[in-house]
Amino acid sequence: MTTTTRPARTAPPIKAKQRLGDRVFSGTALGAGIIILVVLAAVAAFLIIQSIPAFAPDTTDNHILNGGSFWAYVGPLVFGTVWVSFIALLIAAPISIGIALFISHYAPRRLAGLLGYIIDLLAAVPSVVFGLWGGLVLAPLLQPIYAWLNQYMSWVPFFGGQVSSTGKTIMTAALVLAVMVIPIMTAICREVFLQTPKLHEEAALALGATRWEMVRMAVLPFARGGIVSATMLALGRALGETMAVTMVLSPAAVYSFLVLTATNPTPIPANIALAFPEAHGTGVNTLIATGLILFIVTFAVNALARWIVSRRAEFSGAN
Repeated sequence: MTTTTRPARTAPPIKAKQRLGDRVFSGTALGAGIIILVVLAAVAAFLIIQSIPAFAPDTTDNHILNGGSFWAYVGPLVFGTVWVSFIALLIAAPISIGIALFISHYAPRRLAGLLGYIIDLLAAVPSVVFGLWGGLVLAPLLQPIYAWLNQYMSWVPFFGGQVSSTGKTIMTAALVLAVMVIPIMTAICREVFLQTPKLHEEAALALGATRWEMVRMAVLPFARGGIVSATMLALGRALGETMAVTMVLSPAAVYSFLVLTATNPTPIPANIALAFPEAHGTGVNTLIATGLILFIVTFAVNALARWIVSRRAEFSGAN
């Protein structure tokens, strides 16, 4: 006689009772995320709709294009935007990483707290203040240095050409932008460095590594994704900066890698700020279209940063 065993009954899962505060918080967070997407879509739709007249084949009535092509007009502006932001990032990145490492791993606790407070204050300074400082103080101070570089190092392609007599060059604008983005990069890198597992640092030191070897083997590899995020965030700030560049730079719509001359490529935000007061008709649509190009460039930069960080996280998880 065979006996059959019935499967044991499983109790239904018990659903945890959600509190009112949890429901309110989750709904608020979901609503905030939806609002961000709606605002982003609305901005993109506005830029696209208002930019359509700028792409018309006939531009004779467009006082900004003067019968020329929109792409010929926006090309030097895109070049100037990317070029000045690249120089600023090239200057700011090593300085920011060095300051963040000093605050997180080298400075005494009281000094680190003071430096961190100063960095946070610098991030709150309005851009117009940096622009005034760059145009009235920094540019005259750098002009003799530019003249020396042009005289004795003109064999370097970037230092050639006719040097500016006012110091308002693409290099000055890049230095001002670098000073502006250093607090952002430093604050993010500092927090990322402080999140390095202490066991990794102590293990490196226990194996006989020096402080710098510990930073190089344990801290920097762990924080690589955060450094990329901070760099791309600073690049996005530099790409969209308007007032500081407008007040420092002597604009011109040209393609030029020279950094000491008075004829400098103009970034898109500065061009919009300078040309918008006198724009009318389809000229306004042309400036909005250049803003659409800047929107696409900035969006692409942030998407690239997210992709790099996600790939880095996947690589670290696989290892």
